[in-house]
Amino acid sequence: MPEKILYEYAIIRFVPKVEREEFVNVGVIVFSKREKYLKVKYFINDQRINAFAHDFDLCFIDSNLKALSQIAEGSNVYSGVSKFEIQERFRWLTAVRSSCIQTSRPHPGKTYNLDKLLEKLYREHVV
Repeated sequence: MPEKILYEYAIIRFVPKVEREEFVNVGVIVFSKREKYLKVKYFINDQRINAFAHDFDLCFIDSNLKALSQIAEGSNVYSGVSKFEIQERFRWLTAVRSSCIQTSRPHPGKTYNLDKLLEKLYREHVV
């Protein structure tokens, strides 16, 4: 039987008004140092976001989430963070910040399949 893989994950949140601390889950990040795995999956639910902030530019949110995904992949040519080692990129992506795109604190766990885990977390927390 294969050994379980240690991973960490964080939920990506859209926070329209930081001072109110209200948020909508818009994505998930899964990281495994041993497997050199770092993936982001996101979805912008227009109706849910408009309920919180009807005047917010959805294209702005999408471009920010796309940049996070590219940083996770190491393919964002506009960000030096893309050149960091994989664990440094995960720590940067999950660092505490006061912007409209934030993440939960990282949570650890063990799994046999990181791709299935990403889908499971995405379904449970985002859609």
